[in-house]
Amino acid sequence: MTETGAGAETEDSAYDVAVIGYGPTGVTAANLLGAMGLRVVVLERDAEIFTRARAISTDEEVVRIWQRIGLAERLKRDMLTERPVDFVDADGRTFLSAVPTPRGHGHPPQMFIYQPALEQVLRDGVDRYPNVRILLRHECLRLRQDAEGVELTVVGTADDSVHRLRASYVIGADGGSSLTRAQLNIGYEGKTYEDRWVVIDTKMLKPWPDHDKLRFHCDPARPAVDCPTPLGHHRWEFPILPGDDEKQLTTEDAVYRLVARYGISRDSIEVLRATVYSHHVRFATRFRMGRVFLAGDAAHAMPPWIGQGMAAGVRDVANLCWKLDAVLRGELPETVLDSYEAERKPHVKEVTKRAVFVGRIITERRLPIARVRNGAVRALDRIPGLGAWLQNSKWIPVARYDAGLLARPRTRATGHQIPQPWVTGPDGERVRLDDVLGGRWLLLHHGLPTTQPAWERLGVESLAVLPVGSRPAEGAVIDSEGVLLPWLTGRRATTVVLRPDAYVYAAAPAGAQLPPPPAGFAPTSRPVTTTTQ
Repeated sequence: MTETGAGAETEDSAYDVAVIGYGPTGVTAANLLGAMGLRVVVLERDAEIFTRARAISTDEEVVRIWQRIGLAERLKRDMLTERPVDFVDADGRTFLSAVPTPRGHGHPPQMFIYQPALEQVLRDGVDRYPNVRILLRHECLRLRQDAEGVELTVVGTADDSVHRLRASYVIGADGGSSLTRAQLNIGYEGKTYEDRWVVIDTKMLKPWPDHDKLRFHCDPARPAVDCPTPLGHHRWEFPILPGDDEKQLTTEDAVYRLVARYGISRDSIEVLRATVYSHHVRFATRFRMGRVFLAGDAAHAMPPWIGQGMAAGVRDVANLCWKLDAVLRGELPETVLDSYEAERKPHVKEVTKRAVFVGRIITERRLPIARVRNGAVRALDRIPGLGAWLQNSKWIPVARYDAGLLARPRTRATGHQIPQPWVTGPDGERVRLDDVLGGRWLLLHHGLPTTQPAWERLGVESLAVLPVGSRPAEGAVIDSEGVLLPWLTGRRATTVVLRPDAYVYAAAPAGAQLPPPPAGFAPTSRPVTTTTQ
């Protein structure tokens, strides 16, 4: 249900969760919480989707999250997949061509997106949930917490109406300039890079050679990013150099001069917009204060070099929303919400370090060092084994949790997300694993199961993994692609406990007892959630 402000109610209204911000992070949270059946209100100061494409790519783990809300296949129709990444020297010669390697999440490892179209699909998805209320052109002026929840003083900017809402919890997903973070007086530490970049979005009028490749032009004179985006668009990015007139560099004539160096003529593209950005590396000093949580750019900002800014926000709310649902339903104690920052912040910092490293390679301005870089990478690429590693390098650090909602003692499986292959379900149909797991706590095992009374008496169900060639059976899946059994065996895990986000809470070898459930764990009966694509 969407409201734009006029006629909005002035009396108090109570919700389970209030989401502030309706960009990719906020709209993903609204979908996840809506699917869980929670009462949700979303506040967004703008009336329409932001028309400027900011994020330009995503990855398989993020699409796996969108799979949970039944939108993965629809979103993928508007994406470009299986595109190589070329690093090009000043003379236009490729010194490294890489192909992102699949991580086992069941979707292509990297996909290029057109953000306004992606956000529209996600917003249309929220319309499926009558329990989610969308208030556009609304801003939160004040947050006041008490023992029972959070009171939000909200202004409708369309008619200047002021009213109050109450929510048990709040997710602040309102961007790098977050008013939520400012109201909580939470620091945002880090740096802003001196270089500013002009970001140019274009409509492709006619194709040119290699138009469908992502190319990093590692030219010390002026580096450039040359990126395909779907639905007939293309993105260019150039640094603003000393002596450049920033305003003049965003004019159409200047844009055409910049792209002409790469053989792009005026009849090849239509310039839609050119905007100047600064790159930031920042982290909120806290991701949680009481009943309020920060997510996405409100919690962290990273440079764009490996395309993980938007993805990090989606991962944030995927980690947080099921925990909020569990607490609100009484399945887990409120203290588990501290695990959100403990799990997410280390991974975000690791991804940011990788982004900074890749950015330094691309933007090296010292000609002698650039020549050494080009020659060294070419030489390494010719070494058997090492060249294959460079070409299939894993760009994004795997999210493995070392702390948070995990059993002790740790095992080789604990804190990992289980892969998602295609499996054969009990009815003989081929399905993705998560559609069988159903977003619930679950015992997954292979071989002869060991009775786990501490878990079974709480009603936690079991799912067996059978080898290829087995017959479909109730309470089991067949490892059709031969992925799950080797994964479990390689981590010496005969039985694992999966959290609702498919991360391993605990694991045990054959014949051993699992660690006990988390303190206060009291799962409630609920139907298995399945996605509709």
